[in-house]
Amino acid sequence: MTDEEYSAFYRSSFSLLVRQLYAMTGDFSEAQDVVQEAFVRGWDRRARLSSDEGTPEAWIRTVAWRLAVSRWRRARRGRVLELGHAVPEDTPGPGPEHTALVAALRKLPAVQRQAIVLFHLCDLSVQQIADEAGTAVGTIKARLSRGRAALAEHLRDEPDAGSTPRHSERTDNCA
Repeated sequence: MTDEEYSAFYRSSFSLLVRQLYAMTGDFSEAQDVVQEAFVRGWDRRARLSSDEGTPEAWIRTVAWRLAVSRWRRARRGRVLELGHAVPEDTPGPGPEHTALVAALRKLPAVQRQAIVLFHLCDLSVQQIADEAGTAVGTIKARLSRGRAALAEHLRDEPDAGSTPRHSERTDNCA
């Protein structure tokens, strides 16, 4: 991939990947940071990205996800993470359905959350998720099944803010 092709790839994929990582992490600033870092790391591999197995987008998403997980682990050990920008006061907040979904996703184990987001919000196949996660198709199916059950339970447990979120509603995080 040439410098120009990589720049075009960055411009066309950055926002989509940030939305996908936001759905996985629940933190927009963190999603922006890890996707940007993944693109920086990809710059040195740009000549190989187009010829590697899979797509360059999958490679960037995987690197960004691993960066996010590494940051969580460091935070758990007591390191302080930068929280990013505050939301301006005149910006409307997320609706109750969005808030309930993000809160429920945060309660899932990271591997289940990743499988749920990639399958239901990003429309990846089970095989694509397995390839990206480096695990067996059966493992992904189990994560999806357990994740759906746990997510449904968490969404049932969320306090109502006027209406109950419907499980069939899709969010706009990956489109």
